[in-house]
Amino acid sequence: MSRYTISMLQLSASILNKSILSLRTGMPIATITAPIFNPNNLKIEGFYCQDRFDKKELVLLHQDIREMLPQGYVVNDHDVLAEPSELIRLKEVLEIGFELIGKHVETISKVKVGKVSDYAVETETMFVQKIYVSQSILKSLTGGSLSIDRSQINEITPRRIIINELLKTAPATAPAPIV
Repeated sequence: MSRYTISMLQLSASILNKSILSLRTGMPIATITAPIFNPNNLKIEGFYCQDRFDKKELVLLHQDIREMLPQGYVVNDHDVLAEPSELIRLKEVLEIGFELIGKHVETISKVKVGKVSDYAVETETMFVQKIYVSQSILKSLTGGSLSIDRSQINEITPRRIIINELLKTAPATAPAPIV
């Protein structure tokens, strides 16, 4: 059985700004402020959070989450929250400070597609499964925003996400008249 109540894709808004609830006290102990992305595999390794008691920035690792509820994330107790400097294994990821929202997206052939406007995370593994790309105003009038599956991502650099080439759809044409 999964340790989460529901394993599904969740948009960024539904996983951020949530309370962290202590199973021991039944009370909120902190609030999620931002995800910690590993740019090598697009996994959310944990979350930055603000401690409810002394307002310090702490880190909640995703493996310490016992359950995800609509009200917030359930953890055993306050002691699962760690100072960023204590997390030796995550030191490199924390130093990178990778942000996904706003990252430029382009194809392998350097065609600019747009910027990441949202993402969907699979809640059991915390891997980003889809990124949503908003296009320029001109392109969005003709094509709207794009949904990019993680399998279409070719490379992630500090400045952009490079995806496989997009399929071009041929414009619909009327059949030739029969003479």
